[in-house]
Amino acid sequence: MAHFYPVTVSDVRRETRDAVVVTLTPRPEDNDKFDFIQGQYLTFRRAFDGEELRRCYSICAGRDDGVLRVGIKRVDGGAFSTWANEQLVSGTVIDVMPPMGTFHSSLVSEASRNYLAFAGGSGITPVLSLIKTTLTREPKSHFTLAYANRSINSIMFREELEDLKNINLGRFNVLHVLESESPESNPMAGRMDQAKCAQLFRSWVQLSTIDMVFLCGPKPMMDVVAASLRDHGLNGDKIKMEMFASQAGRAKQRAISVRDTASEAACQVSITLDGVTRTFAMSVRGQSIVDAALENGVVVPYACKAGVCSTCRAKVLTGKIEMEANHALEDYEVRRGYVLTCQSHPTTSTVSISYDE
Repeated sequence: MAHFYPVTVSDVRRETRDAVVVTLTPRPEDNDKFDFIQGQYLTFRRAFDGEELRRCYSICAGRDDGVLRVGIKRVDGGAFSTWANEQLVSGTVIDVMPPMGTFHSSLVSEASRNYLAFAGGSGITPVLSLIKTTLTREPKSHFTLAYANRSINSIMFREELEDLKNINLGRFNVLHVLESESPESNPMAGRMDQAKCAQLFRSWVQLSTIDMVFLCGPKPMMDVVAASLRDHGLNGDKIKMEMFASQAGRAKQRAISVRDTASEAACQVSITLDGVTRTFAMSVRGQSIVDAALENGVVVPYACKAGVCSTCRAKVLTGKIEMEANHALEDYEVRRGYVLTCQSHPTTSTVSISYDE
C-alpha cells in the first residue's frame, strides 16, 4: 500500500479554464492494485527542482467506467497542479500510489436509498465517482447534489452532470449554487450558508428520507453544511466528509537533527510496514512521527502532511500518541487506535505503530 508504481498518462482533457481531467493507465501487471472504490483518491509523486512533492487527487470515474481518471484543479502557487494544467501530456509516466480513502459507503444492488451530496468547486471529483457508481450499482436508489461554484464557467463536469441527469430521470437531481448569480434570477444564488441550507431543506430536500450525506469542498462550507444538517435533525452518523488540504507552494518542514532529537526527552518508536519493523529515537516535542521516520531513513506513506488525506494512517499498538489535527479519520477509527502519523507526537517513552493493520 505504501509503494508507488509507474503509471502512464493516456489522456489529458481541459475541463475548465483552470482544471484538467487526467486519464491514467497502469501497467498490466499492476491493474489489480489500482482497482478503486468510489470516492477514493490517488497520491502522485514528482520531483520539482530536486525536491519531491506528493499530491493527492480524487478519482472522478465511476467503478464501471472502465477507466482510471482524476480531476486536477490549478491552485494558486501550486507547483504540481500548475504543471499538470500547463505541461502534462499523454505519454508521461508518473509515480502513483494505489487508491486510498474511506469517503464512501457500502452499496447493495437491491437497496432503495436516498443520497444527498454537497460539493464545492473541485470537491465534485470524488462526489462524481460516488454518484456514477451509486446510480449504476443501486438501480433503485436516488441521488441529489447541491453543487456550489463561483460562476457557471467554473463548474467542473457540467456537461457530464447534465448527461447523468437526463439518463437517470427522476433518480438524479442537481442544484447549482453560484455566487455570481443574483437572487432575482436564482433564489439559491450566493454562498452556501446556513440560510441557503435551511431553504434547501424546506423546499427541495426532505432530510427525514435521507440515508447518507456526502460533503466535499472547502472547510468553511463543509462546517456550515454539517452544522445545518445536524440542526435540522440529521444523525451525525449519516454524514461523511472529505476535505482537501492546501497543496500550494513547496515549503519544507523545519529540520531537526538526529543529535538534537537524541539529546531531548526521547521516545523509542517502532514502525511496522510491509511486515518489517524498524526502530528509531525521536523527541517527544517538535517533529511528527512521519518527519522523524523519514529523517531516520524509514520510508513511510504520506502525502498532504496536513491531517486531511489519511495516506499516513496507522494503528497504535503500544504506547500513547497525541494528534494535532484530524480531518480524515472517522470517530470509530480513532477509538480503535488509528492515528494520522503526519499529525502525531508520542507522549510515552516507547511507542509501536503499524501501517499493516
